[in-house]
Amino acid sequence: MAKIKLKILVLILSTSLFYSQKPNEANVSEKIPVVGVKKGLSDEELMETVQKQTFRFFWHYGHPVSGMARERSNTVKCNYYWDYINEAWDEPNLSIGTFGPDAIAVGGTGFGIMSTIVAVERKWISREAGLDRIIQIADFLTKADRFHGAFPHFMDGNTGKTIAFGRLDDAADLVETSYLMMGFLCAREYFNQNTVKDNYLKKRVNEMWDAINWKWFTNNEKKLYWHWSPTQGFDMNFPIWGYNEALITYIMGAASKWHPIPKDAYDGSWAGATTFKNNTKYYGYELPLGNYGEDKGGPLFFEQYTFQGIDPRGLKDSLNIDYEVQTRNHTLINRAYCIENPKKHVGYSERCWGLTAGDSYKGYVAHSPATDLGVIQPTAAISSMPFTPKESMQAMRYFYEELGGKIWGEYGFHDGFHLGKNWSSNTYIAIDQGPIIVMIENYRTGLFWKLFMNIPEIQTGLKRLGFTSKSPVIKK
Repeated sequence: MAKIKLKILVLILSTSLFYSQKPNEANVSEKIPVVGVKKGLSDEELMETVQKQTFRFFWHYGHPVSGMARERSNTVKCNYYWDYINEAWDEPNLSIGTFGPDAIAVGGTGFGIMSTIVAVERKWISREAGLDRIIQIADFLTKADRFHGAFPHFMDGNTGKTIAFGRLDDAADLVETSYLMMGFLCAREYFNQNTVKDNYLKKRVNEMWDAINWKWFTNNEKKLYWHWSPTQGFDMNFPIWGYNEALITYIMGAASKWHPIPKDAYDGSWAGATTFKNNTKYYGYELPLGNYGEDKGGPLFFEQYTFQGIDPRGLKDSLNIDYEVQTRNHTLINRAYCIENPKKHVGYSERCWGLTAGDSYKGYVAHSPATDLGVIQPTAAISSMPFTPKESMQAMRYFYEELGGKIWGEYGFHDGFHLGKNWSSNTYIAIDQGPIIVMIENYRTGLFWKLFMNIPEIQTGLKRLGFTSKSPVIKK
């Protein structure tokens, strides 16, 4: 069996998922009402409904002190561990106890910032209210824990102190930091009027952006490391190998003005990884990159985190990989696997598909063709809207109109469901909620592809790594 350099997060419950008393929500004057299921909506009305209700997770359920995105909507007692198959890393079970209502997600907050821009653009909230929320988050982060400029995976929404993700993962998380900064850079680009508040946000964002020492995380090697700790150093020994959800981290690292990574770090541990190229056909679709064999490219979030900001249309790297083909074909392969349904799970069909990381009846699992428990995550198909608009719309309409009574709630679709077990998670997770809003918007208007690809630093980062783009919004 080939060695797979893939980090998979698995949630092992010491008790079952449970709800505590609902924590305080953010204090907002501009309310977004909860709506139920209404059949017969046009495609535009359906997209608007799903985006808007999903946004309530970030707007109403945002942490009342920091304004940041809570990790999830429920309190859970658990053990997390990394299942990591790699000769260089073999960390045992990492117990970290309880995640409560004050645990906020750094990467999920980046997605939440982008979602707030959508809310302003679509006039669900006022420009001032959205800008105030993003400034609240930026101000809070000035006092939060940082390590060579990078933020941790989780932190306390009251204090900004790190919440350890594991014994060796107790400080900087460079990938989560890159998602956060993707959101902030989009906000800096969007709120660009010459006003006191716009200029204040720009100053805050630039301070955070300039302080991140991306090069530090190479450890003077031809690779980029995911984690660093002031007590453990680089002992976690976790290079960011390609291909997975972390391409954005290399682009951001190369984009830095003061602390850029060298291209040989990208060539060494990303494009040089044995798991980078695939070039195999599955169901008639050639997959340029990603996990091979039975995993058929892996979970769909690989295509949905980086490409919230990076426009894959006409995007090619120095190896002539076509990312428009990659994002579309990986999605179609995932869907085709669900239609084939080799494990005969109840409900899988051309309308009901999508395997990615999320809550299941066994806890949090990175679902994929190789790890198929019969659980569908609505975010998988819906967040693929820019790549497979017809297929994603068909799935979203089925989730809403046919399953809505079971899986539709105050913050949109529940994170996961299993029709054969008549089970729904009844939970919401920040990193699954955000891409639904952002990627539907990229399909509708291309908003974030326009914003992010127009940022001079991002164009510099792409060029330094050898990318070229025919995107209609990138400057030549």
